[in-house]
Amino acid sequence: MGTQLPDDLEARLLVLIRERFLETGETMTPATDLFAAGLDSMGIMQLMIAAEECFGVRIPEAEVNKQNFATAANLAALLRRCHASA
Repeated sequence: MGTQLPDDLEARLLVLIRERFLETGETMTPATDLFAAGLDSMGIMQLMIAAEECFGVRIPEAEVNKQNFATAANLAALLRRCHASA
């Protein structure tokens, strides 16, 4: 969509997730299970919208599933795929 995704996409996603969705004092890594940390189905939709706005990537509805939002690493991979196909 015209802009490049940041090299530190996973780290930026973790900041977004911690600040807006999972305000936890626990250490999170790109492999942290976001659902075990408290993300729910409403959170998936809110995170999708926030990620689209922050990174300028459109996520197709068919890609909105638990697997793609299970970890920051999975979400970063999804954003990269969507960006590459734009």
